[in-house]
Amino acid sequence: MNFDVSHPEIQDVIRRALAEDIGKGDATTSLCVPEGAMATGHVVVRQSLTLAGAELLPTIFGPACVVQLCHPSGARLEDGAEIAVVRGPARALLTAERTALNFLQRLSGVATMASAFVQAVEGTGCRVLDTRKTTPGLRRLEKMAAAAGGATNHRKGLYDAILIKNNHIVAAGGVRAALERTRSSGLLVEIEVRTMEELDEALACGAKHLLLDNLTPSEAEEWISHVGGRAVVELSGGITLENARAYAETGADFISSGALTHSAPAVDINFRLELD
Repeated sequence: MNFDVSHPEIQDVIRRALAEDIGKGDATTSLCVPEGAMATGHVVVRQSLTLAGAELLPTIFGPACVVQLCHPSGARLEDGAEIAVVRGPARALLTAERTALNFLQRLSGVATMASAFVQAVEGTGCRVLDTRKTTPGLRRLEKMAAAAGGATNHRKGLYDAILIKNNHIVAAGGVRAALERTRSSGLLVEIEVRTMEELDEALACGAKHLLLDNLTPSEAEEWISHVGGRAVVELSGGITLENARAYAETGADFISSGALTHSAPAVDINFRLELD
């Protein structure tokens, strides 16, 4: 999995996270730890998880530290596995420790949740999509984490694809009006349909990507059978880890769930310091 952390947004969020924690300086470390002390830190997994964000560690710990990564994002690790070894000034390691763990625990939590969804639908041919229900300011990282867990990224934001939802249809004056106004955009166009009449109207207007929201699996199977392969179908709304397979088995091309990001619990990762 290519977890590229060179994007300016990612570099900026790391700088802001460090500044938020350090402020005027790490008072505890500067008073307790001798200035010249050198140390080695071990970043260790404390549960089964799918890793994401390890590639951030060199930037977080900074140029004074040497980071040896043991596993890349996307690796599935068991309790006790070592993610990285960090060597450098003890002060630098202690000051950056919490920020490093915050990123790793959050992003690996997203990757672990995504991996669980992907495993739940394995063999159905249906792919798992993430959503825009991300932590403000962390979308790029959280979508990279979802991909590390095997999910497929949906649109990055409002700018790179068109998703016509029910409120857009109301504001545009109907399914046909909304589709006609987006036809020349050059972007992928997906439309949500809430009734069989809207579904038929969308297909008649040439819609190639349909979003079916808040259907039961049996209802979704009926609607997808009616579509008959004329459009790609995404299911969303109320999809959980427990029912993901039932929705995937309806014949849908995609299922999407905000739970990949908004409900992913942080995983348990530990930082163990040894003084050289």
